[in-house]
Amino acid sequence: MKNNYVLIDYENVQVQSLALLNGEQFHVRIFLGPNNTKLPVELVMAMQQLGNRGEYIVLETPGNNALDFHIAYYLGALAAADPTGFFHIISKDTGFDPLIQHLRRRKFSVARSVAIEELPCLKTPASVTAPPQEKKAQPKSSTEELLKLVVEDLIRRKNSQPGSPKTLRSTIHARCGKNLSEAEVNTVYNALIKRGYIKVYGEKVSYALPTPNA
Repeated sequence: MKNNYVLIDYENVQVQSLALLNGEQFHVRIFLGPNNTKLPVELVMAMQQLGNRGEYIVLETPGNNALDFHIAYYLGALAAADPTGFFHIISKDTGFDPLIQHLRRRKFSVARSVAIEELPCLKTPASVTAPPQEKKAQPKSSTEELLKLVVEDLIRRKNSQPGSPKTLRSTIHARCGKNLSEAEVNTVYNALIKRGYIKVYGEKVSYALPTPNA
């Protein structure tokens, strides 16, 4: 499986969770400015779970666009070391786009996204549009099927399970497909509560998932 390198411009996008980047193919670099002295506990714990696949890069001296230059340097170094990898920049800064286009012309796989949920590798591939006479409606998965998918995914995540209702809903959306409506996401979320698989305390979620194969 192709390595996916995720370079997060934390000065620009303050991500709260890495729950969607739990796979072995993801390698995360979080770039911090001198003023980024406080990080969410969930984020810190998720980075710890990544082991050597996670790294903080701290900019000690402030300066105009200094963090952007650091990201550009590490992007180049990683691309030289693993030219077949896919490189993601998490930032709202469009100043990265000319560099990304330059690298794409040289056959590197590079993309900029404004959030982890928007990474190309996490989106459901667009289906090919068939001629009108051949187009068939795709049957929707039942709530029970979607619930099973989500529970299996949460069990695999172990200690990197989403810690807040918002992050859990994002995880459900990503696991079940981006074409899932908000109402369907809430149906699966409520089913988790009804089955006793999760308990919600304000902005915190605790888990009581079934034993695998039980």
